[in-house]
This record gives sequence, C-alpha cells and structure tokens, in this order.
Amino acid sequence: MDGTVLVADDDRTIRTVLTQALTRAGCRVHATSSLTTLMRWVVEGKGDAIITDVMMPDGNGLEMLPKIATDRPGLPVIIISAQNTIMTAIQAADAKAFDYLPKPFDLPDLMKRVAKALEQKKLSNSSNTEKDNVSDYDNDLPLVGNSVPMQGVYRLVARLMNTDLPVLISGESGTGKSLIAKVLHNFSDRRNLPFVSVSPVDLIELDGPSKILAKARGGSVVMEEVSDFSLESQSRLVQMIDNPGEYSPRFVATMQGSMTEAVESGMIRSDVFYRLSGATIELPNLRECVDDIMNLSEHFLKLLENEGGPKRKLGAKAKDLFRSYSWPGNVRQLQNVAKRLGLTSREHEISLAEVEQSLENQPEMNGLFGKAGAEKMSNDIERHLRRYFDLHGNILPPDGLYNRILKELEIPLITVSLEATGGNQAKCADLLGINRNTLRKKISQLEIKVYRRRKLM
Repeated sequence: MDGTVLVADDDRTIRTVLTQALTRAGCRVHATSSLTTLMRWVVEGKGDAIITDVMMPDGNGLEMLPKIATDRPGLPVIIISAQNTIMTAIQAADAKAFDYLPKPFDLPDLMKRVAKALEQKKLSNSSNTEKDNVSDYDNDLPLVGNSVPMQGVYRLVARLMNTDLPVLISGESGTGKSLIAKVLHNFSDRRNLPFVSVSPVDLIELDGPSKILAKARGGSVVMEEVSDFSLESQSRLVQMIDNPGEYSPRFVATMQGSMTEAVESGMIRSDVFYRLSGATIELPNLRECVDDIMNLSEHFLKLLENEGGPKRKLGAKAKDLFRSYSWPGNVRQLQNVAKRLGLTSREHEISLAEVEQSLENQPEMNGLFGKAGAEKMSNDIERHLRRYFDLHGNILPPDGLYNRILKELEIPLITVSLEATGGNQAKCADLLGINRNTLRKKISQLEIKVYRRRKLM
C-alpha cells in the first residue's frame, strides 16, 4: 500500500496497533486522539484516507463527514465504532462514509479495506458531496445485535436503503423480516411516502394491483411471505411490478426458506423470482447470534420497565439457560418469554426455576446441542440428502457418496472451529477432540485456508 492514512481514535492501543500495521504495509501514518486535530490535518491537505472512531472526547466522527466531503472531495473515510447498532451503519452510509466496521474488528479485514480506499482515491478525484441530514433519525430502533451476522445485515441494509432495487428478505419465523422491510422504508428517501403491506387477499381481484399502486403512490410495497401467494396472485404480482405506473414504488418481499428452493418446488413462479431477487438479505436465526441473546433480553426487560412494568433482571443461572436454549421462534419468542418473565417474576432477579418453568412447554427445551437440537440437525441433513437424491430422479448418484458427504460436513465444521479459535490449530484440535496431526492432515486434504486473527477492542 502507498499513501498517508490519518487515524483518529481515543483508544491508545488501537492507535498503536493500526500505526504499526499500516507502517509495515508501506503507509505513512498520522495518529491522534483528537477530532479537532484530525480536522486540522484534513484542512491542511494531509492524508489519502481516514480511519476514525465515532465517539471521540471532543466530538462525533460521523458528524464531521459532511465537512470532510466539502473540504476534501474524494477523501475516503472508514468509520470504526463500538456503537454497533443499525443506526451507526445507516448514518455512516448516509454520510457517505467509504466503509464501516464495528468494534472489535478483524485487523486483516480492515487492512484490505484501507488498501481499497487508497486505490479508489488514486482512481477518483471527486465524490458526491451532497450533505444529508441524519439528525432526524430515531436512535431507539428495535434492532439490537452486536454479533458478526447482524453487523453484516446492518451494513447491507445501509447500502440498499436508497437504491431502487427490489429486495428479498428471507429468514426463519421470528427473525425480524417485517422489521427490516420497515427499516428499509423508514430510513430511505421514500420515508415520507406510504408503506403498503400486501397479502394474497389484496391480489384476488383483477384490479388488485392498480389499487395497491394507487395506495403506495411511489412509496414501498411489501409482499409478506410471498411463497404463500397463490400462483394466480403471483401472476398479478408480476403484472404490478412490470407496470408500476407514473410513481414507481420500491418492491420488497419477505419469505421463509430459500427462494431458489421455492422456485424448484413450484411454490414460486420463476418470473416472480427474477423480478424480486434484485438484492437478498438473509437474516440469521438467533442460534447463530448467541452473543446477542443477553443484549436482546436486557432490551426487552428495559422496554417493559419503561412501559410502567416492574424492574427485572436475569440471574446468572437464568442467563446461562437463556444462552443455551435454541430459541426456535427466534427473537419473537425471546421477546415474549422475556416479557412474561418480567411480569410474573416474584423477585427483582429472575431465577433459574422461573425460566425453566416458562420454557417448560416451549419446543427444544434441551437447547442447541441437547437432544432436541441434535434431532433438528439430523433432520436438516436428512432433508438435504433426500433433495440430493430427488435431483437425480430415478438414477442413483455417482459412487463414493459416503466420502463426499463426510467431506461436505468436515469442511464447515473445521472452518468454523478454526474461526472460533482464531486460527490456533492446537486449540482447534482440542475443541474438535482430534489429534493435532489429524487436523493438519484434514486442513491440507480439504484445502482449508487458515487465518490467524487478532481482535481489537
């Protein structure tokens, strides 16, 4: 890399690590803990790229982006922040930040983004300097999650917000598909226009599409659970998308499961698929975001308190059970359970016994890796295998199926375990319960790439 990078962060450790890493990569670095100093450097013409935190002792890094764009058009700014909410991602996108990374961040990933920013700076001498007003946004959004999967969703939402691309939002029941659709509308340029939710009933009549378009008036049209629409309703849906009228709305669809599988099974017409798959947002289930469970639980209990309910918190053992439970109903189930416990608990601290009683009649009481969770994993594998055989029709798959299936299982198992242990093969071998030499052999045979990662707080 070649260029000068300005680093602004009130954390001395982060400044030191970034300075060392960027210097080794061939960059010149100016680092400061002051936003005022950063802005002085910008005015003086220093720097080819900026890395800045949001919350600084003397100001907000996001609020400086419009001024940076005015003073230095084309200067890329990478935002890093411990305020890992969707609002941060949205505001960073609205303020024309080059990129946004939540803390803790992956250093190699950040270095790649810096290299990309420097390359773009060389290729472009101008950028959009339009100022956007982000002060009207409500910071109390009902999207809570600092996990890696949710941060990916936040960044994708921010990028898609002000595009005209149709968006397909997929995910299990209770993951927040309707909420994401609402966010796409409420924080876009269409936020002052109507938000129209469409069900199959709305498309029964021949004039259903025209009524929907007249109601939307160029706002957003959301097809809830589009796979439940009849084929006739889907035909009228295609008609509506192809003939949007003078004020073309933004089309968004939600569904459970895979759109491609729905097309293959005949549940979704192929022409509907081609029109709605402009961009896809896949929402993770709560089992993939274990680190978010406590944040969400505390959020829901706090909401209850703010609404006039009792002040409650989960005890230590109760928290452990919350984290180990598989939450098949995802965030919606967690919300209902937390609210019920907040209202019915006899003490300020919610006990383990109360949580056990509340979850007693809920599915998959044994958690993700208990009996029920194991059964679910086996069911998923069986479903994929049956589909694999079905795709071959009356012809058997090629010989060697056993080894092929084991390879398909081993690759993600080892890859995810390596990621969890930061690329430490000794720890990974212990985690998997296999010999270290066996692990090395598997990594080589399966051509698995190993990255040692250092997380920065």
